[in-house]
Amino acid sequence: MKSKIKEDISLFSRLITEAEEKAKENSDAKDLTSTQINYLETIQELGNPNITELSATLGLKKPSVTIVVDRLIMKGCIYKTHSDDDRRSSHLHLTEVGKQINLRHDFAHEYLAEMVTKKLDSQELKTFSELLNKIITDKK
Repeated sequence: MKSKIKEDISLFSRLITEAEEKAKENSDAKDLTSTQINYLETIQELGNPNITELSATLGLKKPSVTIVVDRLIMKGCIYKTHSDDDRRSSHLHLTEVGKQINLRHDFAHEYLAEMVTKKLDSQELKTFSELLNKIITDKK
């Protein structure tokens, strides 16, 4: 059974990769890595975090996050502003380019959701959602 699950996950992973590639082709994100796109999405979800908040959410060390953030600044996707509360801290904001990349990236999520909803009936969708949430939230 484990080998069947592994095979199914591999196939689903390919679908995700294909959807991500389609989204990149339809946007200004062609020269961004999947990691960089993930950072843009996380910055948007967190609502202008600082480096510490971003690194904690991503589960990465601050120096590693800083390298990716600096590259995203150079590519014109994000910018920093000093915090009003603590001038030593900067908050990350998406530029219009970054926002557009996130909108286009959302296309990949929409594509996958559309594919799943077309193939499953309402009870299967409920079960799929419950199982996916169980996998995502239970990290033990």
